[in-house]
Amino acid sequence: MTSTPPLARQPPRPPRHHLLGARLRDDRGSTAVEIALAVPIGIALLVLLIAAGRYSTALIEVQSTASAAARAASLARSPGAATTAAAQSTATMTDCATRTVRVDTTAFRPGGQVTVEVTCTISTRTLTGFGAPGALTVTATSTSPLDVYRTTELP
Repeated sequence: MTSTPPLARQPPRPPRHHLLGARLRDDRGSTAVEIALAVPIGIALLVLLIAAGRYSTALIEVQSTASAAARAASLARSPGAATTAAAQSTATMTDCATRTVRVDTTAFRPGGQVTVEVTCTISTRTLTGFGAPGALTVTATSTSPLDVYRTTELP
């Protein structure tokens, strides 16, 4: 007598909601989404980094110009000439939309000092390289001593 093998039992089918979860966990297309999110964020960070570098350069330039203006003012023989010399020495700053130079000559006497404050308004277009609206103001102050043995004009 030949025996017939019992019918093989098939595993039960998973419920439909289980199949939907498997489809949601599929990784196809995730790389495109990651790139679509990462590229704009990377570009924004790069622009921010460039703007921060240019802002740092502008800070250094304004401080250097204030120091040069104070030095030029300290070499002048009169308070009026000191103000003129300080203003002329700031003419090299090209990135400023507006530039203000304030010269304090109240202690302009042998052994005294002269203080120069330079304020520069920089367009964010200059910092970022494209048409971003707005402006930033950078201020630097520098003081230079006057020589004790130097003659000055009487006021």
